[in-house]
Parts: sequence; structure tokens; C-alpha cells
Amino acid sequence: MPTASASRLPLWLKLVVTAFVGVLVPVYYVNYGPTNFLYFCDVALLLCLISLWTEHARPASMAAVGILLPQVLWCADFLGELFGVHLVGLTSYMFDPNRSLFLRGLSFFHGWLPFLLLFLLQRLGYDRRALWSWTALGWGLCLVAFFLLPPAGAIMPDPKIPVNINYVFGFDDAKAQTWLPAPLYLLGWMATLLLVVYMPTHLLLRKVFAPALAVPAAPAAPAAVATPAHTPAYH
Repeated sequence: MPTASASRLPLWLKLVVTAFVGVLVPVYYVNYGPTNFLYFCDVALLLCLISLWTEHARPASMAAVGILLPQVLWCADFLGELFGVHLVGLTSYMFDPNRSLFLRGLSFFHGWLPFLLLFLLQRLGYDRRALWSWTALGWGLCLVAFFLLPPAGAIMPDPKIPVNINYVFGFDDAKAQTWLPAPLYLLGWMATLLLVVYMPTHLLLRKVFAPALAVPAAPAAPAAVATPAHTPAYH
């Protein structure tokens, strides 16, 4: 971790985001369960926190590749729902009266996280390896959600527990898509994420931001200066 004098990011920002994550994680765990942290956006928030403290650009770059475009859609969907226009239903849970205002309010990180990631890239640079690093991570999360987690339409003991994480069964959590066999849909979804979401975002970030900067190393301690041993005088 860089020393305070060499830090490229303000300490107050690190502390504020850490405090927010420190509140969000236990609240989400209690209300949504541990699988909620496998959503792309939640993983991106944790990667952002890692970049804040280590000042390595790669975690923030990965998060930016993965969620900048989806979070724009999230914000557009929320504004649409707010004014009575249903777009894709990504944010319908934000208007669920069975969830407390505090719980729903925590989800507003979807709105400010993209700006924080852009700030980090401006300070730290963009790591060109992020495209394939995030793709491997994102595809891994999709496979876990498809093979191990509840599908769309699953009846959970608590309706807040997520199903169809990362939309691997379609865009409707109430029922799985039926126009393609499920494995074929999954492969198509993973390819779409790469070609439509990750690749264009990577190309734009690579064009806009400078390459990632090296993390400043802590200054080395000055080498001890050898002093000649005292040679006794002979008379």
C-alpha cells in the first residue's frame, strides 16, 4: 500500500467508501443472503474498494469494463420507473414497499459508482489487461449463477433472496426465457456481454485514459555510510 505522502487518492475518500461498504455488506447479507454478492455490480464495488486502498489500477479498470454501460441502463431504468415509464424492470425492486427505504437507499451506489470508477481511472490510469481479466471473472460468475444458484421463477423462502443472478436465465426473474434452450441462451448471453458491453467499453477507456501508472514505491532507507575503523597510532 502506498505511503500517505505518495498516495494519489485522498484518504477521506478511502474512509468514506470503506465505511459505506462496511454498512452495505452486513445489511445486504442479512436481507439478500450471500449470493447477492455475485452480482456484477456488487463485485465491481468490492474491486473499487481494493483499488482505493492499493492504488492499483487493474481492479478499478476491471470494474469499469464490466459495469459502466449496465449502470447507465440501471440509472435510465430507475428514472423511467420514477416517472411511470417501464423500460426493462432492472430497478423495480427500488419501488418495492416491502423493502425498507434504508435498504433501497443503499442501492443508490449504482448511480455514483461509475463516477467514482472514472475518477480512479483518471488518477491511476487504465490497465489494458482489464478486458480479459473482467471477462474471465464475469463469465465465471455467469457459470456459477447458471449451474449453482436459483433460476428465474424459483420460489424462495424470502422473496428478497435473489434468483436469476446476472440474468443468466433471461431478463424476467419471474420466469426463464423460452425462445432458446437454456445452455444456448447462456452462451449467447456471455458472448453478448463480451462483444456488446465489455469490448466497446474497453476500447473507449483505452482511448480516453492514459495507461495505468506504476504504484509509487516507498522511499528506500538511506544506505548506512561505512566509517573507517579507528586505527591505533603507533609511536
